[in-house]
Amino acid sequence: MPRSVLDVMVGHLNREANFGAYESADDAEAVATDAYAHIAKVLGAEPRNIAVVENSTVAFFQALSAFDFKAGDVIVTTRNDYISNQLAYLSLARRYGVEVRRAADLASGGADPQSVKELLRDSRVRLLAVTWVPTNSGLMQPVAAIGEIAEAAGIPYLVDGCQAVGQIQVDVAKLRCDFFSGTARKFLRGPRGIGFLYVSDRSLKRGDFPLYIDMRGADWVSADDFAPAPDARRFENWEFAYSLVLGLGEAARYALEVSVERGGRRARDLAATLRGKLSGLNGIRVLDRGLELAAIVTVEVPGWDATDLSKLLRTKGINTSASLRAYAVIDMDEKRAASALRLSPHYYNTEEEIDRAVETLRALTAKGRAAS
Repeated sequence: MPRSVLDVMVGHLNREANFGAYESADDAEAVATDAYAHIAKVLGAEPRNIAVVENSTVAFFQALSAFDFKAGDVIVTTRNDYISNQLAYLSLARRYGVEVRRAADLASGGADPQSVKELLRDSRVRLLAVTWVPTNSGLMQPVAAIGEIAEAAGIPYLVDGCQAVGQIQVDVAKLRCDFFSGTARKFLRGPRGIGFLYVSDRSLKRGDFPLYIDMRGADWVSADDFAPAPDARRFENWEFAYSLVLGLGEAARYALEVSVERGGRRARDLAATLRGKLSGLNGIRVLDRGLELAAIVTVEVPGWDATDLSKLLRTKGINTSASLRAYAVIDMDEKRAASALRLSPHYYNTEEEIDRAVETLRALTAKGRAAS
């Protein structure tokens, strides 16, 4: 996190410790209002369209819960979706008899827009849901082209932008989405444990609201009736971790100051450099596919479980993470990979750090070959 994000969070926690939670929330009202404005600007939206929730997955699930699915309804998605989203679809299939259909991929990787178009012709389709950048690879899905297809078909469109916000310029109007979920952390450089949901005016006008609506999201107007909030707040819960809300707002402000376009381009350039150098190492297999690739690099390292390798690299001051088969069963099985090492450079990383990561992996693989 940038220092200013940490400072605003610690400052609020200190207020809570000295004056109490309710009082501190009242004191922070103006800053919290600014946070909505900053998040909205990152997305090309208006503050009334922003709901702040616990994380990106909660945001995605809040959007899913706005649909009254019944047996025979169809959800169209892709073969490269976030694991928690796929689990939610399968849960809906098991509980309500919803059918999950996945668009075919292009030979180069990523969803085939024509396949999406054909799937949306079925009158039973209730929702199209796409993860812009899946967690298990550097793939960037053609979400804008898919959005045009959804709009033409009159099908609600939900985009998971968790790995996109902060590294890719977002304009929800161009995406034509009804909902867009995101997180404060990852490329936005905010705190963990807070996220947001964009809710379009079209969705609000349609009357969409979450299944379990909270006292912040609605007024209890009579014994047997309630009225949802007029804006995206209907998707929020009353209980907020206000220090995280302020941290999210400051991270969004900081990203705007840096420029997401400029910072994201730098991150993707570093990732492309890293990807190219790793592909030249003997035995290492780069797993990323797609016409456009994000600032996430995934590789299979022979003889290594990615979890063990990530832990070893951390002892050497190199932060990576592991992506396992269970996180993306369809994609990983197609690539015949049991696990993948994930490296995600950001704009503040240096070329020297890229070289050090490559050299460390080269030495480890060379040592492994010598031992065998």
